[in-house]
Amino acid sequence: MSSSELTPADLQSILTFTVKLARKAGELILEGSNAIQSASSESGVGEKKNSVDLVTEFDIKVEELVKKELKSQYPSFEFIGEESYAAGSCPPLTDKPTFCVDPIDGTTNFIHGFPFVCISLGLIYKRRPILGVIYNPFLDHLYTGITGQGSYLSSRLNTEPVRLPLSKPAKPLPSLGQALIAVEWGSDRSKTTINAKANSFSRLAGDPAQGLSEGKMAHSLRSVGSAALNFAMVAQGGLDLYWEIGCWPWDVCAGIVIAEEAGGIVSGSHATFATSSKEKGFGVVTEEILTGRKYIVVRAIGDTQGEKGIDAQKRIIQEFYATVEDVDAV
Repeated sequence: MSSSELTPADLQSILTFTVKLARKAGELILEGSNAIQSASSESGVGEKKNSVDLVTEFDIKVEELVKKELKSQYPSFEFIGEESYAAGSCPPLTDKPTFCVDPIDGTTNFIHGFPFVCISLGLIYKRRPILGVIYNPFLDHLYTGITGQGSYLSSRLNTEPVRLPLSKPAKPLPSLGQALIAVEWGSDRSKTTINAKANSFSRLAGDPAQGLSEGKMAHSLRSVGSAALNFAMVAQGGLDLYWEIGCWPWDVCAGIVIAEEAGGIVSGSHATFATSSKEKGFGVVTEEILTGRKYIVVRAIGDTQGEKGIDAQKRIIQEFYATVEDVDAV
């Protein structure tokens, strides 16, 4: 396979390989979960930045497995992984095919035995995400996507992959008041960031008829604890919107492809959205968005008599950013 130009057939071949690899890594994740839950101490758990930014020996083991397998099969491809990045390997993006991997997304869930944990395998080509595999071995949910070829969910309940979104045609979304929104508290627990997020979450959930004048009375807020699975759930249609500040390209790379191919729209910070929403290329995830560490994704929204789906997605993002505080810290 030439690394200079990837064809749709090449991408299908890469997808087949990475799905097998994700399932293999999933077995190691389950093994690690059993070991941690039966251990008498947390000796295998370390801190990256603070007491809520955690890494386990299994994060490292899974990344080493994935990196070895990918390097053997695709020696000319670049590799960006969370644990190797944290260890000081920080290669810049190039036009070359680059695997972007989070070995265990949802490490805190993993440590606590909360079964929303996955491996996220993305492929960046010419500085844009083009392939994604997200696998949750606890629930046996496998999400896959290739740019221009759709995204799918496979599970023990479905013998054949089901094309996303699950709701066809996609449902309308009149306002944030009808939305189920995913948010995360993140690892930055400084006063400024926490207060900004808490105020934002209050506005999203609050009832304007009960004293919170800026409240949107969203159906509810969810914190799944995994950026990749939040993206996957938006692609599936189980979540209407996900907003995150402070995560990294390996957290979202695979999810971006899967969400986009399910009709979702991905954008970046408030300022990035404000600029790009007026451009013809709106909806294309550029390197600036991929590496910007601020992400918003809205599920596919069906056309109505008075509004196209893409316009509804823009409207929802505008309403969202008018509601939340613009958090600068990451």
